[in-house]
Amino acid sequence: MYKKILVPMALDHGISQHTLEVARALSAADSEIVALHVYEMPQGSVSAYLDKDAVADGFRAAASLLREKTEELEGIQPEIVKGHTARTIIDYANNMDFDCIVIGSHKPGLSDYFLGSTASRVVRHAGCAVHVHRRI
Repeated sequence: MYKKILVPMALDHGISQHTLEVARALSAADSEIVALHVYEMPQGSVSAYLDKDAVADGFRAAASLLREKTEELEGIQPEIVKGHTARTIIDYANNMDFDCIVIGSHKPGLSDYFLGSTASRVVRHAGCAVHVHRRI
């Protein structure tokens, strides 16, 4: 059983509730479970065309949705950070001394073999145990 579990959550996918259930099943009695959403900032030239208030509103909306998805779940601490999804999940887990990451994954497609999905990057580079939940 794990004492400190990180559950990365993509707010637009329906798998987050299932990964939180897996985290609870893997947790010790006094464990800490953190539901993390990584808010990706607009990249490159796109950011030049976006109003800063619109970006801030998007971040606030994501934070609100994360709280909404976790508010009824006892013992789940929601956290939102800005960054590149896979790299930020790995860095957050390593810097905060998590001993397990429970991450959801979709069925891999051809592009995943060339680029790699977020889950596969986390599996390859995390410094702790990673449990991948695939909902078929």
